[in-house]
Amino acid sequence: MQIYKVGGAVRDRLLGKPVADTDWVVVGATTDEMMIKGYRPVGTDFPVFLHPLTGEEYALARTERKTGRGYGGFVFHTDPDVTLEEDLIRRDLTINAIAEDKQGHLTDPYHGQRDLEARILRHVSPAFAEDPLRVLRVARFAARYAPDGFTIAPETMALMRQLSASGELEALTPERSWKEISRALMEREPQVFIEVLRECGALNVLMPEVDALFGVPQPQAHHPEIDTGLHVLSVLHQAALHHQPLSVRWACLLHDLGKGLTPEEEWPRHIAHEHKGLKAIKAVNLRFKVPRDCQELALLVGQYHTHGHRALELKPSTLLDLLQTFDVYRRPQRFEEFIVACEMDARGRKGFENRSYPQAEYLRGAAEAARKVAVQPLLDQGYQGQELGEALKRERLDTLMVYKASYQG
Repeated sequence: MQIYKVGGAVRDRLLGKPVADTDWVVVGATTDEMMIKGYRPVGTDFPVFLHPLTGEEYALARTERKTGRGYGGFVFHTDPDVTLEEDLIRRDLTINAIAEDKQGHLTDPYHGQRDLEARILRHVSPAFAEDPLRVLRVARFAARYAPDGFTIAPETMALMRQLSASGELEALTPERSWKEISRALMEREPQVFIEVLRECGALNVLMPEVDALFGVPQPQAHHPEIDTGLHVLSVLHQAALHHQPLSVRWACLLHDLGKGLTPEEEWPRHIAHEHKGLKAIKAVNLRFKVPRDCQELALLVGQYHTHGHRALELKPSTLLDLLQTFDVYRRPQRFEEFIVACEMDARGRKGFENRSYPQAEYLRGAAEAARKVAVQPLLDQGYQGQELGEALKRERLDTLMVYKASYQG
């Protein structure tokens, strides 16, 4: 039995980056031998075990054969005779196909170190084109390592285009797709993920609603970058620069989908794009079975982001309706995420990246003022039921009128 460290742990150590998780491959062993040594089996498709002390994953060396469509359309074969080189050749990228033994000696049959030095993301073998999930994975790695100067090898991009055109992407499960998308959005350059998907044709397959934004003009006075797709990429970039959570980044990606539905004869104006985009946002959310918090924020930001930009002009009654819609009294964090998504939208315009966004401070102050209105005095006055709700709304409205006057005064 021989044990090797593989994949990301080796890659990131060679790049001088922190290693988060360590995976191991075991050559020359059987399932029974692993269990005798105390390893706990967790794999269903192929034998993967957890170390009895560290909990790290140890997988038996294996080969694979394509038998059907999609990520799951493979038959795996494990045997003590499977070599390390045979196991490594089934991996996606050369930089992920380097193994290291316990003495620190590297096995690199597919020149991953060379590609690390050249800053190239390159597929290991033609079998790359058998797994559609690899399109998303390579795009995710491009987003992660773009700040380090990594680019995708032309021949690998060609295979990604082939996969995108093959119909295989449609066979991916929503869960697998969302796992890659969500991880990619949390990388340092998430906009690169979208750019790569678009370049290889996968964006039009997976998120045609986002792909449709490219080439759609906006009024230059408000959007010097003009192109809606480029604007969305910039907004996503700003969200990453400001370390926003996944829910905000997802909302930033989808907030302008309504502009892709504007008839060309109405360009560059996009009247009521906020409302028009809701159906598209719902469709994307449903397609990937997006978590509820991300779904809700994307819909709310899509519908109300122009309210955020016009916050200083809103009537107190409109402002109160906005606060009620977000339920700022019980869910203050959701409104905070809305505010920062609006700010990222404002900064995601050419020349506006470093401008102040006073609307954020104003909206936070309004929410705080509304939350401070006490219920008990109204109860003491005998209000209850629907009358209590109306009285509370009047008090909050009066408070917001005072707040707006003092803010402007």
